[in-house]
Order: sequence, then structure tokens, then C-alpha cells
Amino acid sequence: MSNPKIRRGVSKAEWLEMGLQALSEGGVNTLTIEGLARSLGINKAGFYWHFKNRKDLLHHLLDYWTHELTEVVTENQDILTLDPKNRLIKTAEMIIDFELTRYDLAIRQWAQQDTEAARAVRKVNRLRMNFIRNAFAELGFKGDDLEMRTMLFTCYHSLESPMFPEISRKRRREQISKRIELLISKKSR
Repeated sequence: MSNPKIRRGVSKAEWLEMGLQALSEGGVNTLTIEGLARSLGINKAGFYWHFKNRKDLLHHLLDYWTHELTEVVTENQDILTLDPKNRLIKTAEMIIDFELTRYDLAIRQWAQQDTEAARAVRKVNRLRMNFIRNAFAELGFKGDDLEMRTMLFTCYHSLESPMFPEISRKRRREQISKRIELLISKKSR
């Protein structure tokens, strides 16, 4: 019987991505340093190159989720320079193409029992809503029309993949333009 090969030099990002994956699969209470090390094929001592302890890992998981899965869009200069309609389209494409909401349900579940996670969720909600709200405001929407469109876009794109896993990525991408047209339509009531 051979021993599993031990990897060397696992980056902080690899630990964090594996941590989010473990969180998504089993919840925060099942996330352990030993389990992550085993999944990465590395000795758990490698963990301490990047993190002080499990609590430090959890803190960094929230920062990583905020930056890599939200700010990667909301602070992206290439997207920010687009006109509002194309900004919404490109945002929806990135969410689908890079599966930017893949950990949202797990993080939100964690936030129900942890104040730091709850703060991170509120921050991400605020970043996403402000980013989308600005695009709709530039399109001329105000008041309830602005808020409704902002919430619809944000909620739909946060939950589309887990709610409708049977719809292929290709098909979801094909529907983006129609969905954006519906949301930016100014038909009178």
C-alpha cells in the first residue's frame, strides 16, 4: 500500500478556495484544518504559513469571498467604463462564466449563526446592490422602480444557478440579453 503523495507549496488562495469549497459542502462546523490539509494533499503544518489558527482562516475566507467573488466585478475598471446596459450584461456574464455566486448559500447560512459572517454578507449585499443600483440609475430609474430592478437583478443572479441547476450555463448565458431588456424596459403601467 502506497502513501498518498504530499504536495508542497500550497498558496494562501488554494487554502481559501478549498476552505470555501468545504464550507459549501458541509457548513462551517465541519471545516477543519486537518480536513483541508488532507483535501489539498499537504501536511497541516503548511496551514500555519498563511494563517494563525482556524479563526484567522474563517476571517480570511470572508475577505476572500468579498474580494474574489464580488469586488472582482464591482471594482473592475473595464466594467465600470461600459455604458449601463452593457455593464449589466457583462456583470451577468461574469457571474455565470466564473460562477461568482457558488459559495453564496453557504456563506449566508453561516451568517445566520456568526456575527462576523453576517457583517460580511451585509457588506457584499451593499457592494452588489450599489453597483447594480448605479447602472439602473444611469438608465434613468428612480424610487421604487430603481430599487425593484436592483433587487430583481441581484436576487436573480445570486440564486439562478442553485435554483435552476438543470439549465445549462450556455442557456443561462443566452437569456441574459432578454432578461436585461426586460429589466430596463420603461413601458408605462
